[in-house]
Amino acid sequence: MLPIILCSIVSMAIIVERFWSLRRDKILPPDLVAKIWRMSCERRLDDTQLQRLKLSSSLGFVLAAGLANGNHGRDVMKECIEEAGRQVVHQLERFLNTLGTIAAISPLLGLLGTVVGMIQAFSAMVGTASGEPTVLAGGISVALITTAAGLMVAIPSVIFHRYFERLVDEYVVIMEAEALKLVAILHGDRETLL
Repeated sequence: MLPIILCSIVSMAIIVERFWSLRRDKILPPDLVAKIWRMSCERRLDDTQLQRLKLSSSLGFVLAAGLANGNHGRDVMKECIEEAGRQVVHQLERFLNTLGTIAAISPLLGLLGTVVGMIQAFSAMVGTASGEPTVLAGGISVALITTAAGLMVAIPSVIFHRYFERLVDEYVVIMEAEALKLVAILHGDRETLL
């Protein structure tokens, strides 16, 4: 039971941390491309503003990478955005592998506890040489508690692991669209922000 309890604590900590870190307004501030475009038109987009943009959000980090290399042409700008995007995705997916591992091993730990408990129940029955089924049933019921505990940890872990993976995928698609929109606007291929 101790490893299952430890898994539940780690799983809960990851779930709370990911809910806090993957807030939409923190990752994708609204109207960021429009703000950058206005700053660019007003010639206020200097190195200080780029540094602020880079530190402001995940989308800001991606857009700042492109803007910093905007004078090198469209292809270099896109490459820099893609490279920054990979770094952002890595940050967004932080701890998700651990959560997935907990979801996978928790039922196995529960099953292991059940098997060990049943071995102990049968050993106790053989040691006393009594054939009472109530002794065996009591030992098996206690052994099954670990399976139930393992499943109680695994089920929410699987649900939240999949939820966070889907959320990260959604954020990545939106960031890519916003970055491409900014590239198109800065290079004159697009006139509006819509």
